[in-house]
Amino acid sequence: MTTTRRAFLKQLGCGAAGLGFISVIPSSTAASWFGGRKLPRSTPEAEGVASAGILAFLDAAAQARHEMHSFMLVRHGRVVAEGWWSPYGPQFNHTMYSMSKSFTSTAVGFAVAEGRLTVNDKVVSFFPNDLPATVSDNLAALRVKDMLSMAVGHDKDPTFEVVKHENWAKAFLDWPIPHAPGTKFVYNSAATYMCSAIVQKLTGQKIIAYLKPRLFDPLGVEGPTWETCPRGICTGGWGLSIQTEGLAKFGQLYLQKGLWKGRQILPAKWIEEATTFKIQQPLPAKPARPNAQNDWLQGYCYQFWRAQHNAYRGDGAFGQFTIVMPDQDAVIAITSESKSMQGQLDLVWEHLLPAMKASPLPADAETQARLKQTLSSLALTLPKQQPSRSENAIHQTAARVSGKTFKFEANVLGLQSVSFAFRKDGCLVTFKDVIASHPIACGNERWERSETALPGTPPRLISGGAPKPGTKSKLAASGTWKDENTFEMMWRYYETPHHDTVTCRFDGDKVAIEFAASIGANKRPVLQGQIPRACTIY
Repeated sequence: MTTTRRAFLKQLGCGAAGLGFISVIPSSTAASWFGGRKLPRSTPEAEGVASAGILAFLDAAAQARHEMHSFMLVRHGRVVAEGWWSPYGPQFNHTMYSMSKSFTSTAVGFAVAEGRLTVNDKVVSFFPNDLPATVSDNLAALRVKDMLSMAVGHDKDPTFEVVKHENWAKAFLDWPIPHAPGTKFVYNSAATYMCSAIVQKLTGQKIIAYLKPRLFDPLGVEGPTWETCPRGICTGGWGLSIQTEGLAKFGQLYLQKGLWKGRQILPAKWIEEATTFKIQQPLPAKPARPNAQNDWLQGYCYQFWRAQHNAYRGDGAFGQFTIVMPDQDAVIAITSESKSMQGQLDLVWEHLLPAMKASPLPADAETQARLKQTLSSLALTLPKQQPSRSENAIHQTAARVSGKTFKFEANVLGLQSVSFAFRKDGCLVTFKDVIASHPIACGNERWERSETALPGTPPRLISGGAPKPGTKSKLAASGTWKDENTFEMMWRYYETPHHDTVTCRFDGDKVAIEFAASIGANKRPVLQGQIPRACTIY
């Protein structure tokens, strides 16, 4: 049975009980009130962690070819191990994908604590102008808590369809809800977006601004960014970029039940509610592994996942993790571009979990030194030129094409030309479109950093919230000759998980440039270019 929108709106009502008012710290005084900006540091053994176990974790991750970008282990509130794989670094933000959801849940928690809403409030009450002509019973029954726990009642995630519209809230509310809310788990990033939209409606602020004096400033998290929808609402379910230590601090706040440097930032009652079991994910008929060993089958909370060993986590595509381990008084933060997130968690349980002991361990200077050396020298593999008998031919090709401009055939990227300036220590590749030039500096067996707004970059998993054309992305590039006619570059967008492999094949006065993204999105054409006839080289 359905009811008309007008009649339905007359029936609406929502409570105002919260979890207790939380004072907002003015950003100008946050630093002085909360002291240092970084977590304290210690050694593994002093905090009861075996350095050998951390080394084993790092070695196993490398052997399993998990592309890690950063790693931080916090025990008893102190960082005992941290490392970044160059060209990634501690000062850079990193795209979080769905790890963003846990921060959106936290924004809802602050709003609940301030009495602005309750998790039992009906979603339709916040969007009277975006409702469909008829409101189904299931839509009418949908509560904030159902969206937080991925239990909207959808048959499938509507996100990739919702983001095709200008008004995402209206598109979400138009999507059929065939199951009673709260009864069926379906992963649903658009539902998280709706939570972001609700907080913005209630506060008049994007959730990133709302969280600044409540979360980011007290924790000393600087410079986070968040993508927005066409209407200027933070995407919620994805789009947050933050430094690795910001992830670790966030996890530590939850581990400490909302207490930070002697102040209750977020109510302990909300932390408990947000991180405990709410709904079971569907169990597979033919599991590839025992269900008890599958970290995606331990139950879902409010935008957090339950995990093995009484842990819980926020996580995002390709291995963006904040893992909270209450029994071990530990937090693990990871960023990466891994093809197996379960594989990464398996290594945490196999190596890091047993390395944590109840008491401090005897000093192990030798192993600590090896661990320190390993962590300080982490680096992603650079493209390297293979030994070749065609060394002279390579130099001849580089000299022949260097400084020449290749005009592209018409292409969907709108690029008009490219030129190459080869030098001993690298190359400058310059693309041009009708508006601007896009130079990319490329090192020879080393990373060279620059920024680019080249159309089609960087690769991304979802179109919704993409920055406007012309927005520059940080880039580290390295290249090498594969043979006398093929120059290959690796472009790493080191504030995202992703990279491009760009292959340039020269054939006389022609060049073909092919982009191979590290994810299966952003399909781009092979660019076909030729030196204009008046400038043809032989």
